Amino acid sequence: MAAKIIAVVNQKGGCGKTTVAIQVCGTLALQKKEVLLIDADEQNSAVEWASMAPESTPYPARVFNLAAAGRKIHQEIKKYYYDYDYIFVDCPPAAESPISKSILLVSDLALVPFIPDGLNLSASVRIRDTIQDAQILNPSLRSLLLLNRVEPKTNLTNEILELLSEFNMTQSETKLHKRTHYPESFLIGGTVHSLKSKAKDAIDEIEAFTDELLQFLRNGE
Repeated sequence: MAAKIIAVVNQKGGCGKTTVAIQVCGTLALQKKEVLLIDADEQNSAVEWASMAPESTPYPARVFNLAAAGRKIHQEIKKYYYDYDYIFVDCPPAAESPISKSILLVSDLALVPFIPDGLNLSASVRIRDTIQDAQILNPSLRSLLLLNRVEPKTNLTNEILELLSEFNMTQSETKLHKRTHYPESFLIGGTVHSLKSKAKDAIDEIEAFTDELLQFLRNGE
């Protein structure tokens, strides 16, 4: 069976694409799924994250960079269709990037991490339009908006959440909150699971989102 391909995309850098990709891929790999994380950004952030892991406890999923493939990256991704259960692609932070557009041509899902503030709302409108353009050539492509680094008790967050009802993109029920455990897990090259009991809340919400993501993919079959 061919892998499900998930493009982690947004227009704006700093929205948490790499963090989300690393955490979800690692969670799936810990569940004994065959998972590949393709770093499609020249900054190599996902590769750098995984490389921080000690040799004794490596990052649980395979990670490598394919940014040099450029607009033909979709052809390279196809080579791994039958080797994995899930292929995640950490896309570059640009809606008009030919790399992102190429990836969306072969993706089953565009996962859009979104920090609820005004600048990120404006940027996400552009990636939403790019996804809609890609759906003309790839009608099976679906999209899912993931609220990330949420601070639930702020007025700004509540105002942005109200605006999202008009965004025309499915929003995940699970939200990822602003927690120090996510950047802390970079230092050990793993997921928040590596931090064990002190990161229980982060582990719980990452596992909840991963389960929701899998259900979303199954519902689209």
